[in-house]
Amino acid sequence: MGSIQQSVVKITANQKIGLLVPYVKERITAQIKAIALIVIYLICFQTIVLNIAISEAAIVATGIAVVVLGLAFFMEGLFLGLMPLGEVIGIKLPQKTKLPIILTFAFILGLGATFAEPAIGILKTAGAYVKAWDAPLLFLLLNKYSNYLVYSVGVGVGIAVLFGMLRFMYGWSLKPFIYILVGILSAFSIWALFQPNMKFLTGLAWDCGAVTTGPVTVPLVLALGIGICRIVSSGTSESSGLGVVTLASLFPILAVLSLGALYLNHVPQPMEEAKFFAKENQTKILNMFNDKNEMIGYALRNAQPNSQMALFNGNREKMLEFIGRLKKDPILRKSVLGKGDIEHLKNWAVQKGTESQRFAIFSEPNALKEAVKNYSGVKNIITNPVDVLLRNGKAAVQAIIPLAIFFFLVLFLVLREKLPRPDEIILGIILAVVGMGLFNVGIELGLSKLGNSVGTNVPSSFTKIHLINERQTIINFNEEIVQTAIKPDGKKEIFFYANINDEYVAIPFDQSSYDPSNKEYIHTPTKGPLFGGEKGISGFLVVLLFAFVMGYGATLAEPALNALGLKVEELTVGTFKKSLLIQAVASGVGLGMLLGVAKIIWNVPLVYLLFPPYLLLLIITKISTEEFVNIAWDSAGVTTGPITVPLVLAIGLGIGKQVNVVEGFGILSMASVCPILAVLTVGLYVNKKRKAIRQESA
Repeated sequence: MGSIQQSVVKITANQKIGLLVPYVKERITAQIKAIALIVIYLICFQTIVLNIAISEAAIVATGIAVVVLGLAFFMEGLFLGLMPLGEVIGIKLPQKTKLPIILTFAFILGLGATFAEPAIGILKTAGAYVKAWDAPLLFLLLNKYSNYLVYSVGVGVGIAVLFGMLRFMYGWSLKPFIYILVGILSAFSIWALFQPNMKFLTGLAWDCGAVTTGPVTVPLVLALGIGICRIVSSGTSESSGLGVVTLASLFPILAVLSLGALYLNHVPQPMEEAKFFAKENQTKILNMFNDKNEMIGYALRNAQPNSQMALFNGNREKMLEFIGRLKKDPILRKSVLGKGDIEHLKNWAVQKGTESQRFAIFSEPNALKEAVKNYSGVKNIITNPVDVLLRNGKAAVQAIIPLAIFFFLVLFLVLREKLPRPDEIILGIILAVVGMGLFNVGIELGLSKLGNSVGTNVPSSFTKIHLINERQTIINFNEEIVQTAIKPDGKKEIFFYANINDEYVAIPFDQSSYDPSNKEYIHTPTKGPLFGGEKGISGFLVVLLFAFVMGYGATLAEPALNALGLKVEELTVGTFKKSLLIQAVASGVGLGMLLGVAKIIWNVPLVYLLFPPYLLLLIITKISTEEFVNIAWDSAGVTTGPITVPLVLAIGLGIGKQVNVVEGFGILSMASVCPILAVLTVGLYVNKKRKAIRQESA
């Protein structure tokens, strides 16, 4: 028999580019569609409805563009590299190994996939918004122990995947898991309501359930589950494979609450700032920081002068001597302020320092005046772009590479299999690392800034807010220019005229904003209430409507929901239409967002909002079919994608900071429970309709 000769077709560089361009364009266009609707909505709401400019607009725009590019790379890498590996292992593992090895793999897969989730990094950045004295336990877990927080979430997902595989193999119902887990979580959360520190952790814990079910965990876990289901045919319906996303949402909540209970006695109770740094509390407070220098740095940046003095035993000279050492010692500066450059110290002195602290750094009045000019209105020194790339690149490598190595070890050492399509898989892993690094950069520079900006400014609808980003320091201020005005009711007000951006504006004079020794006046513009006045409800209605539309629109743009809708329509043989599922889930998310924002504005304990819907869910779950229970409970997982999670968290924290609540968590948890309720309710209707059709045909 003659051998078949293979011919190699050579193509030019231009032809290669011609083939790649449409492919790359399609991938980037898909990510633009996923992100464009919600980003345009947020920008239009702030600039048109609130009439407030987006601060650092150029950086935000660049960040959003990087997010799109990063997601395109990441998703392509996921489909080329990690998912094929997951599918191969999922098929071969039940064939060649026993149950303990399968369960061990499932646990490690859940753990590793959590670290690789793009949105998980946002939990670490949320700690900057929580004051140490308001919620010491929450502060500890979001700052010093932020890695432990991520580990606990990963352990929760690992346990969830383990039980998910057992369900696949033995055909267990999802309902008992829901009854037990929701029952335990409800009891835990009610107990936490009476523990001041745990009460503030509840919102974060329930939100963590939404953060975990993203574009890495869900496809990898389903790939493993589908592989096992192909080998182990126990007569279960195909829809039973859906329930693993539900478990991956509930177990992390339990893990975070348990972590909080573990460290509950390591921190002091919430208290006023003035008492927090007192000598009798300093032993427990030190547990919240890596060392004493970091604790002093936190006080210098965030606490009042009297509170700072407590860390130096009330000795003013000792405190000023320490500030003088900061000026000379870059190693000490890095230990205290987190950065060693002198510019960072000068910026702190101008923005936060007292008069005596400023003179300890700027020994001459002229040097201080020059610094005030340079740092007027500046909140942060601009971060070096190289530092941002290196930091986020390192985080991406640490998240993706260990998971890939684990897959390789299982494939080569446990299953004794060769790597299928090695060039594609290696390329996929590289793309995933590059994509995740770019995505994290975009989150830091773009989405988080946009979400925080919108969240901070939204309360101007119903109350007066200070526009911190537009703050200006007026030098050479003279009190002689201050004038008096009288209102129709006879009350007098003092003000002065200033030329701001080439316009003469009247500015109310606030004595606390004036530093007579340096002749500086810090002017912070205000905005609002824009609708209905201070006591009207119109402003609140605008904010609640904003939240609903944001949740509804963002969900419609979620690609995973469309995929779930097609699967559901297929499973129910067209009875449960894709469009009906999408509308039910989107409306549920919108309602959840509305309730979550209401929780923050009126400082309502999250348990009060979560308990009624979950109680109702347990009842409806009991009377619903297994098919719809799987569909409904998993639908919450597909609503919280890598775009919505950082945006919603940033918006919630921004609103919370502006209305002076301790924490701004809870929106994601409400946005998860309401779609389950919506889909289960629609499921009851569909089943009733299906039953009526059967009876009619009979």
